[in-house]
Amino acid sequence: MNRRAAAWLIAAGIAGAIVARAPWTVSAQRVPVVHFDENKLSHPTYTVRMEHNVRIPMRDGVELSADIYRPAADGKFPVLLLRTPYSNNTPGALDQSKFFAERGYVVVQEDVRGRYDSEGKFYAFRNEPIDGFDTDEWLGTQPWSNGKIGTFGGSYVGYTQMTQAVRASRYLTAMAPFVTTLDIYGNWIYTGGAFQYGFALPWGGLFIDGRTNQEYLAYNWPQALKHLPIATADEAVGRRNQFYRDWVSHPTRDSYWDGISFEKAQDQITVPLLNVGGWYDVFLKGMLDDHVAITKRGKTDVARRGKHVIVGPWVHGVGTRDNLRPEAPSQTDRVDFGAAAAVDVLRVQLKWFDYWLKGNNNGVANEPPVKIFVMGENYWRYENEWPLSRAKYTSYYLRSGGRANTLNGDGILTSEAPTSGAPTDTFAYDPADPVPTMGGNNCCNSAIVPMGAFDQRAAERRDDVLVFTGPELTEPVEVTGPIVMKLFASTTAKDTDWTAKLVDVHPNGFAQNIQDGIIRARYREAVGQAARPIESGKVYEYTIDMWSTSNTFLRGHRIRVEISSSNFPRFDRNLNTGDDPGTGTAMVKATQTIHHSREYPSHIVLPIIPMIAPRPSS
Repeated sequence: MNRRAAAWLIAAGIAGAIVARAPWTVSAQRVPVVHFDENKLSHPTYTVRMEHNVRIPMRDGVELSADIYRPAADGKFPVLLLRTPYSNNTPGALDQSKFFAERGYVVVQEDVRGRYDSEGKFYAFRNEPIDGFDTDEWLGTQPWSNGKIGTFGGSYVGYTQMTQAVRASRYLTAMAPFVTTLDIYGNWIYTGGAFQYGFALPWGGLFIDGRTNQEYLAYNWPQALKHLPIATADEAVGRRNQFYRDWVSHPTRDSYWDGISFEKAQDQITVPLLNVGGWYDVFLKGMLDDHVAITKRGKTDVARRGKHVIVGPWVHGVGTRDNLRPEAPSQTDRVDFGAAAAVDVLRVQLKWFDYWLKGNNNGVANEPPVKIFVMGENYWRYENEWPLSRAKYTSYYLRSGGRANTLNGDGILTSEAPTSGAPTDTFAYDPADPVPTMGGNNCCNSAIVPMGAFDQRAAERRDDVLVFTGPELTEPVEVTGPIVMKLFASTTAKDTDWTAKLVDVHPNGFAQNIQDGIIRARYREAVGQAARPIESGKVYEYTIDMWSTSNTFLRGHRIRVEISSSNFPRFDRNLNTGDDPGTGTAMVKATQTIHHSREYPSHIVLPIIPMIAPRPSS
């Protein structure tokens, strides 16, 4: 009998344990989620007056350029501000501005310092807090302003808003950013101690002072991303970008990040804030961390009670329809989440501003603060909190006969904790041949780094990927909330990385990535703090933060966990030498060993949610 067959004989004996441990209680019926009621939104009743290249003075004398769109009528109106490094003079900017202005808002689209028509020198993140505050103070006193300012926009444009919230101008009243977070160090640039290379180089390396960005696809990215050292990889795309190099040279949370990364400043926020993001967005972790922190520590009661979040099955950013109505896409790569996944984000934001800036009674005051899209079942659900207090955090353990390599190996996943010693699993990690990124929480061009839900079987056929699969489910299992991997591992290297991935295996074998994570061994004790060397061959416990998700593993599906040591180019390769990751060029192969015994019970912790009736069967 081969190892695979023996493993599945074991699996047959534990299948009942996995199902039995899930809390199959039935709770209340679903409450239908209403994103907006068109009849309760402001209607387009105004013609629009446009003013271009209006100069807004900053405290140091630099003038920023803004295009202003106003209702062509006398009176004062609430103001909506968008501060962008991507040009305020695009078809999308024009159409969105007209959309709001026709509905009774003054819309201000401002180029940030050093970009396009604005004066000054651009350095990513550094000037946004003060410049945003100064812009708010100027807007609040204009003759067409009623003294109430709202903000909107996503990604970097969302960050410019979030830092305005930290500075808290007296005129700032409500905000609606999407796909963004205040945590620049721990979510934009680094994750688990690893450099978010697939984002930092294509975005940061080309994002320079001045008017334009170089077209992404002008370069040979597979070659550029393999450039060593990574500290000078900007040269591989024909640039020398100081802030990219600064990011690489500051791998810990030192003073460089002060005034840039505001992961602990949520207690300064005073206004209601709606954040919209996706389960496959690169800034998901920070967005949810911000939500929890503002809800608990916001400076005012209205900030705490007025913190709302919407999370859909989306990648970074939102699509557009006719360049006017931003909509989250209904699918990512090969997974179609159905018509319900498409949401008109612009009208969701209009509903938010109508309530907070105009006082319209449109339902915002009565809505629960959390809306999540449950993948698999593909429906929206209201929640009163995040994370969900009713979640049952359940451990699923790795087990094998010593050959969990590839999807054809003997790795299994079980809810039964190991009671004795067990074989270990080993694989060779070669930095010259890393496991390729296949979807996930990436940014910003899918032609460079794949984003979203992908079939993982190509990666799972590699010998350096360990695959642990549970039995076929006889009942659906909903996983909603933060996910953590506890991994006991040793290596022959002086430093290395460990990766984990949660996968939903469909009945036809399609292996859909749900969420993943990474930990750099030298930062195992405290990510962002001083490095702690490891000893070759010593077993350490590693905690891998796998962020959060909401996915129901349906009847007939299987839960799978992958373990490896690379996810490239999303994260930079650990070269296994213990040298500085930014300046190192030498690479060595390492033998990696995963332990899963009673002494070293490697396991993933999943937040299992009690069933809500009715549930689909497939």
